[in-house]
Amino acid sequence: MKRKPIIIIVLVVFIAAVVTVFFLNKEKILGKAGVKGYAKTEAAAEPCECETNWFPHEQTPSPAEGDGSPFDTSSTTNCIFHQWSWQKFLWVTKPMPSGNPLFLDSLDVVSPEMEPVAPQLGLKLVLSSINQAGPEGILVSNPKVVPGKTAGDTVYYSIHVNKILHDKAIIAASEINSGKVPYSNLETFPVGSFELKVSWISTDAIPKEKIAEYFVTKAAFKNKQGQYVAKSVALLGMHVVGVVKNHPEFIWATFEHKEMAPIYDWKNNSVTSSKEMLLYESGTTSGLKGIKWDRVNKKPLEPYKAFVLYEYGVPKVINTNAYMTTSQAEPANFDNIDTINKCVASKLTDVFKNYFYNGSIWLNTDGLTPDQQAQTIVKSQISSVLPDSLARGSANLANITMETYTQTFKDSIHKINVGNLANCFSCHQSQNFDTTRGIGKSPLYLSHVFESYLYTTKPKPATAKNANLKAKRIEETKVLKLKQFDEVFVRRNK
Repeated sequence: MKRKPIIIIVLVVFIAAVVTVFFLNKEKILGKAGVKGYAKTEAAAEPCECETNWFPHEQTPSPAEGDGSPFDTSSTTNCIFHQWSWQKFLWVTKPMPSGNPLFLDSLDVVSPEMEPVAPQLGLKLVLSSINQAGPEGILVSNPKVVPGKTAGDTVYYSIHVNKILHDKAIIAASEINSGKVPYSNLETFPVGSFELKVSWISTDAIPKEKIAEYFVTKAAFKNKQGQYVAKSVALLGMHVVGVVKNHPEFIWATFEHKEMAPIYDWKNNSVTSSKEMLLYESGTTSGLKGIKWDRVNKKPLEPYKAFVLYEYGVPKVINTNAYMTTSQAEPANFDNIDTINKCVASKLTDVFKNYFYNGSIWLNTDGLTPDQQAQTIVKSQISSVLPDSLARGSANLANITMETYTQTFKDSIHKINVGNLANCFSCHQSQNFDTTRGIGKSPLYLSHVFESYLYTTKPKPATAKNANLKAKRIEETKVLKLKQFDEVFVRRNK
């Protein structure tokens, strides 16, 4: 054989090998080259661990969020959002000299309209809100979890905001209501702004031998007669929502107490528990009745059967254990959440070791300027988790105690697909609910607390004679929010 044919054969074999290597590794190669959209296929190069300086819990520092933080970059990783979420939760719950966690001592308790909630009976934690978002469902515990109990207890909610968010909200509302800033605008909350929503239940709902596993404090409950009664309450769940550099859409993180409800088994298309759980009566069920609210009769379609639709908010395909294809790489994201949960649990020694991180959601804003980030929020369908969309993290994020009846907008398990998954951005949109002013959009409207405050503080009409105008407007906000929910979310997902 002559030399020339041998050289040609060698070249052909070499080129074939190069092409094979490229296609086997094209996502890594293209990702390193900076191709837009690579974040969705990001693989976890290293386990997503907690940091040693978070412990002991009494000394957890506030996470870095601004200049020089992990978010001060044009190329983020999935893990840093999970790390921020856990560290922020540990920081807001760290014990203070008073014996209270930081959030009860240092944050303002406000109404859904950002009105200050005055202490009652000498207690700062005052609980009167029981309605969830959307269809205004009310979550009641399974009475059978406590032997001899015949009626469940209602879950209550409190809202807490920090000074950065509060001060910006007051200024922004004043400027919008006076016309200085247009109703549609690109204003955003500053880095460091955050709010918490916390779910509580009377300790009467929890077996005596289990109470030590919950954070317990005293609260003033508003009863049906409008009177306040002091009760011991247990913390069930918490939304931790905050702004970091390059993410004016907020990071939406959620935490829950362990073992309150079972997780739907997508492979076997059912959910079951052999024991009584706080929110789920023992037995097996299938379908969505346990997490659907009957607005006519004002009760769940199937009482005491609340369950978690997707573990860590990561959707799966029915009759399989396969992950649904979304805008976020799986199982990398799921594994990161699971790894950091185990890491924190192994190091915590106080009562908060019994709580876990159920995931978070944010947007891919890598490489965008602040103006482009704001434009993205008002111009994009931010709740979409279709491949190549911007949402990252847990594609169907929900808290079992706060979004019990909005984990999906569909009426059948079989109708759920990647195009109609529900998450925080499904309801927290940039579009206003007060359409009497015309449709307006702003990143500020992602906060329902701000938008309700904006509505209740708008100028009083010259013809208005109602002395209880603010009270009337508070009721109007509830109607408008429900109307928006019906028109934008329910209709879209039929």
